[in-house]
Amino acid sequence: MNVRDPFNLHRSPAFQILSRHSRQAVANATQRVKEAGVQAIEVGSQALDSGRQTLEDMSSFSMPVNVLPITSPQRESENCVWGSSGMTARSAGPISGALGGAGNFFENNRDLPMYKDKPYSYASSRRRQPVYKRKRVLGAGTIFLVLILYFLGVFGTSNKEATSKARVSWGWIQKIDRSDVVDWNGRKERVVDAFTLSWDAYTRYAWGKDQFHPVSKTGENMTPKGMGWIIVDALDTMMLMNLTSRLSHAREWMATSLTYEQDQEVNTFETTIRMMGGLLSAHYLSTEFPNMAPLSDDDEGAAGEDLYIEKARDLADRIMGAFDSPSGIPFASFNLKTLQGVPSHSDGGASSTAEAATLQLEFKYLSKLTGEAFYWEKVENVIKVIDDNGMEDGLLPIYIYANSGEFRGKNIRLGSRGDSYYEYLIKQYLQTSKEEPIYEELWDEALAGVRKHLITYTNPSHFTIIGERPNGLGQSLSPKMDHLVCFMGGTIALGATGGLTEAAAKKLPTWTKKKEEEMQLARELTQTCWGMYEWMATGLAAEITFFHIDNPPMAESDPHKAPETFSSDKDAEWRKNFYVKPNDVHNMQRPETVESLFYMWRITEDVKYREWGWQMFKSFMNHTTVEEGGGFTSLTNANVIPPLTSDNMESFWLAETLKYLYLLFSPNDLLPLDKVVINTEAHVFPRFNLGPLFKTGWKRKPRGPDGKILPASPAATKEDAPKKVLKVKAADGA
Repeated sequence: MNVRDPFNLHRSPAFQILSRHSRQAVANATQRVKEAGVQAIEVGSQALDSGRQTLEDMSSFSMPVNVLPITSPQRESENCVWGSSGMTARSAGPISGALGGAGNFFENNRDLPMYKDKPYSYASSRRRQPVYKRKRVLGAGTIFLVLILYFLGVFGTSNKEATSKARVSWGWIQKIDRSDVVDWNGRKERVVDAFTLSWDAYTRYAWGKDQFHPVSKTGENMTPKGMGWIIVDALDTMMLMNLTSRLSHAREWMATSLTYEQDQEVNTFETTIRMMGGLLSAHYLSTEFPNMAPLSDDDEGAAGEDLYIEKARDLADRIMGAFDSPSGIPFASFNLKTLQGVPSHSDGGASSTAEAATLQLEFKYLSKLTGEAFYWEKVENVIKVIDDNGMEDGLLPIYIYANSGEFRGKNIRLGSRGDSYYEYLIKQYLQTSKEEPIYEELWDEALAGVRKHLITYTNPSHFTIIGERPNGLGQSLSPKMDHLVCFMGGTIALGATGGLTEAAAKKLPTWTKKKEEEMQLARELTQTCWGMYEWMATGLAAEITFFHIDNPPMAESDPHKAPETFSSDKDAEWRKNFYVKPNDVHNMQRPETVESLFYMWRITEDVKYREWGWQMFKSFMNHTTVEEGGGFTSLTNANVIPPLTSDNMESFWLAETLKYLYLLFSPNDLLPLDKVVINTEAHVFPRFNLGPLFKTGWKRKPRGPDGKILPASPAATKEDAPKKVLKVKAADGA
């Protein structure tokens, strides 16, 4: 099947008008049109029916409005890129079946690619086409017919019809789903289509802007000159999907427009994981996998060879200003121009624990690339300061003061402001090829704490959840799960196997009963997160879900058995375990559940995780599409049909959600999990050895079984005292 507009988002304006109003035009013609117009209406109706039948026979889709005008400067630059490649649509690569070639409304011309990521050198001649088949003739005839009908007044519609939303045509999905053999490559290519529709909408309406509002079709910047927030975050996704022309356009913008010399405060964490992470991942993929969306601009010796790493280092040097605090804990924000750290404007000036401790993968990789150890030392010290607080069972409050290095409050959760601290513990251990066991120790301690204090089971069906302790470990458990917590299932599986398949890991002498239990916990948590999708009317999870639990809550060790499937019956018992509050029904296109589905598929090889991902993808396509070529949007209410839209596309829709879906449906040898580590924004870094330049520069303080630091012995105190006195005297003498 030659798919062109698989989600029916990009119909031409003329076809939209005809298809939207033709039925009412014909039905009301005799009442609303003078006798002289009846014949014209009948002719128009017949022409429309004929065109519609032709479209159905083709099993293809109508022309998107995102095709660039012939006079567009971007089209000219893209033609040069494609033409220089020496490829044509007839010699296109393996994904050209989905992305190459193009047709018009009524014929299937395979030479001109509609999604122009596969190069072409020429288009077919039109000289041999009969006059009645030429697009210009058809277009002129269609416009003439529309004008006649318009002036005759047959296009009057009700307000309800005028505001109705475009609905996705599911013909292409039904054909894929009806096949006896699942076409995972076809499903993967549908994800590419979704990405290109999103990207092209952004390109058309908000190019270069940091934020994109697909419904209103506007964009805005977060800094005076923009940060390339969407562009940089999506670079490695375009590489993986082999979207060469779009990547070339992005690189051109970065080379000519992206500057960090701006007097603006930006968030330390978000800037690091999205911007610096995106640049480093693009550098890694473009150097280690040069056949991914190959561009001559970044070839060895080319002028733009070091574009990604140079931008990353420039940005990293500016981020370093956030670490200039008395404790070494980074401030929540920093100024791009002055390099000054800025305390949080809320939360008593405290930084988020997760944000302070989710910078390590990025800066350690940059240190490895540049040989500069000070990046490494800065981020490593953050973990030391955090650990020196000696929190019980490895579980941390969600705020920490940059000035003192001490925690603020007692709120403990694995949702917002706590989540990725735990994620980066195990990933730091894997990033340096298991040569820093201190991070595995921290991970094991924290996971044991989660199982002891936060795991419980729902009532009545015993789904496994991770709750919160908002007032500390000694206080009550809240049965609340942010969607953000759903990263945990996949991360636990990654920690248990190290990225190997479960079958391979079980053959190693290091496999233990503990790892077996962790894999079972990973399965149960991932199933609960999928239930959060099944429970909602749109099939898209809420931002926050609550659960019914016993009082007191069941312990992690208690016997439990949740249903293996989710019945579609609206009165099914499993539905009684979940509930969503009215303020939490929004869906932000978040990636955490599909992230876990990806890890669980790769590690367990259980195809149900792929099938769940396909169901999720279809829900996104069905309920988040934007008419008039707007791409896809977040939802303010995902529990009603039709859903309410929020007019926003997060950058992680392109950087994470669609990337994980693409990887989920791709062969397992694409980015093997035992060779790479993926940051919390789905940016890909290699695993590496420490080598002679780097080491773990800190040790944990002695502590008891509960993780609390033991008091220093009197002997140790006396031993340290003279050193302190000498330092003071030396300072006084100076």
